Amino acid sequence: MIEIEYIVKDSNGNERLRTADKKVADAYDRVLENAERLAQMLRADQVLPNLPEPDLENLAIYLARNAREVEQILKGKPVARAPGAGLESEPESAPESQPEKVAPLKSVRR
Repeated sequence: MIEIEYIVKDSNGNERLRTADKKVADAYDRVLENAERLAQMLRADQVLPNLPEPDLENLAIYLARNAREVEQILKGKPVARAPGAGLESEPESAPESQPEKVAPLKSVRR
């Protein structure tokens, strides 16, 4: 039996996700890339300068995972959601399974 497993790593080579679903792997990879760009922008512009690095990374990942809803909000459109429900869209941006420990994103110097 042949089984294909996709491993998504961040820019530092840390494993972030293992899955057999290529679409889930690609979607999560896009989330990580966008989150790293968001974190870089927030650091460069010194938005919330006292926010601890792990919290900034979590914020960037949250915004990247909810890009569609954030875009709707920025366009002045209401976002429909059930009371108590998070904004995370399913299933496109939600990984099928995550490793036990997820390494935080690190800034990329270019």
